Amino acid sequence: MSHDIHDLSLADAGKARIRWADRDMPVLASIRERFEREKPLDGVRIGACMHVTTETANLMRVLVAGGAKVTLCASNPLSTQNDTAASLVRDFGVDVYAITGEDMDTYARHIEAVIATDPQIIMDDGADLDTALHTRHADKLSSIIGGTEETTTGVVRLAAMAADGALGYPVFNINDANTKHFFDNHYGTGQSTLDGIVRATNRLLAGRTIVISGYGYCGSGLALRAKGMGMDVIVCEVDPLKALEAHMEGYRVMPAAEAARYADVWVTVTGNCKVVDAPAFENMKDGAIICNSGHFDSEINLVWLEENAVSKVELKPLVEEYTLKDGRTVVVLAQGRLVNLACAEGHPASVMDMSFANQALAAEYLYQHAGELEHKVYDVPAEIDDGVARVKLETLGVTIDTLTEEQIAYMNSWNF
Repeated sequence: MSHDIHDLSLADAGKARIRWADRDMPVLASIRERFEREKPLDGVRIGACMHVTTETANLMRVLVAGGAKVTLCASNPLSTQNDTAASLVRDFGVDVYAITGEDMDTYARHIEAVIATDPQIIMDDGADLDTALHTRHADKLSSIIGGTEETTTGVVRLAAMAADGALGYPVFNINDANTKHFFDNHYGTGQSTLDGIVRATNRLLAGRTIVISGYGYCGSGLALRAKGMGMDVIVCEVDPLKALEAHMEGYRVMPAAEAARYADVWVTVTGNCKVVDAPAFENMKDGAIICNSGHFDSEINLVWLEENAVSKVELKPLVEEYTLKDGRTVVVLAQGRLVNLACAEGHPASVMDMSFANQALAAEYLYQHAGELEHKVYDVPAEIDDGVARVKLETLGVTIDTLTEEQIAYMNSWNF
């Protein structure tokens, strides 16, 4: 089997962790059982660029169960779990190109290895695989049925491509499925980001001030969890409605340069670049801890830090202290990359269960409707999104009411 991983001997540990995550992913398990019977992806080549975690592994198992030939590379150099990668190769028939801490040349080479398999369906997390295909392998676009995208960052990039008429195949926006962003982004990011910070620093959160840049689904979930841990929350926003929402939720809202004076911990979750920039660094409280839970490492201007620091010391793995010219120190976690995946284990399996259920069902839909869709970014079909929610409720033992015929008629009439 073709692969490039750290150590195949780690597979036993990886398999145990994959099985453990599977216990909390009942929706995906139910899809896997159906896929094993029906083989809806029989013979389809799927190329995936995603975080190589135990939760992702269970999605790969579903695709393989459906008959697909799957090749997987990492969507972030620091997010790969080496034991998970080993088990996927040895136990579950997936070609994996991913190594924890791989350099950018290796990262690019691994993406090229996926492209070399001539994938028919693309699964991406940040659109790096999509971008490589469109910029370096345009000759392969016509053979691609379609793709799926997991993150806000990736969706923004793909929507821009579609607007420019450059998108070479249809893509489903998994990120904005209700059963994704309401749970994965809000609850998953909120918990896993704090988990990464605590594992990296072992600092008490209660009584400290956290600054959160971005108050979308991720930022609001993080603010809620931080407040619950006893933190004083400050929000920085550029969207007036989101800023007003944060204010109404009881958080202080202010510009980044002002918030820097108070930050004990600062987390960016915007998907943009240079969110923490020179004006913030110049006002920053001594000893502030900065990290990012957005997809790329562009949110913190590390170039400014490198140019203006007199020293940089690694205090412990993925914890780096920069000393500025005036003696103040700034601590950066995970090299500005995803702190929840680099310093912890990413989102809990129970929320990824719904996100990845959407991925699997969207791939099935793409194959069933090959050639019927335009080259644009689509929302996940409502029947898939609602179906995932219903199955999740069933697995939780939760029942809900249903509308009567009279109620349905009332809701669809104007002269009842």
